[in-house]
Amino acid sequence: MEEVLSQTEAYGPVVLNAIKALIVLIVGWIAAGMIGGMVRRRINKTPQIDPTLGNFVASMVKWVILAIVLVAVLGIFGIQATSIVAILGAASLAIGLALQGTLSDLAAGVMLVVFRPYKLGQYVDIGGTAGTVKDLNLFVTELVTPDNVQIIVPNGQAWGSIITNYSAHDTRRVDLVFGIDYGDSADTAMQIIEEVATADERVLSDPAPWVRVTNLGDSSVDLTARIWCNAADYWELKFQLTKAVKEAFDAKGISIPYPHAVEIQKKG
Repeated sequence: MEEVLSQTEAYGPVVLNAIKALIVLIVGWIAAGMIGGMVRRRINKTPQIDPTLGNFVASMVKWVILAIVLVAVLGIFGIQATSIVAILGAASLAIGLALQGTLSDLAAGVMLVVFRPYKLGQYVDIGGTAGTVKDLNLFVTELVTPDNVQIIVPNGQAWGSIITNYSAHDTRRVDLVFGIDYGDSADTAMQIIEEVATADERVLSDPAPWVRVTNLGDSSVDLTARIWCNAADYWELKFQLTKAVKEAFDAKGISIPYPHAVEIQKKG
């Protein structure tokens, strides 16, 4: 009986410390999330600061708080801060080798925030992966495709890839190609395209719409239209102008040729 009581007394402080550590972890995790969210909202409310920086700083604050919580938990078990520093110093090489990919992502995240090749809400292509930037934190960039699929790109991979930013500028050029029959008037078709383009209020007058004959194909004369618009109007304008020009061609008797198959029969 005395032996059981002595074992209970021996394990009592360990259990108590474990409960304390669990409470500190839970509270610290919740606090880190709340403080990170407050930092993000505070920075995003400041017009002079880019929202991308707000997300990055909030992520950094969260991880710093979690690191402090981890040190506090170790302190509960009697491991002093000086001992922790000594342990980390001794294990720094091994940790660096094991986490070199993660550390690379962290360094790349800092570079992405400093040079800002893309921002939150912009549509980009990162090494062949395209989507709208939803988040940029310490380690990854989160993209969302037009069909609402989440894509996670490690920052190291993003920084080392070719980045195409479709939203970097306020305006974009819509390129459209129309093929007409060789028997139709190219000048008339070009005039129709210009009239349809200028009739749409989303088309910018500077630079003015540009329409030229750009190719003599096997079965069609190809006309290329280059039209400028606000970046936000790009896709809808492209789709609607294609439809409007087709309808205008039909109304004016301009033919859009298509391949024809010719069947040749040989009589024996």
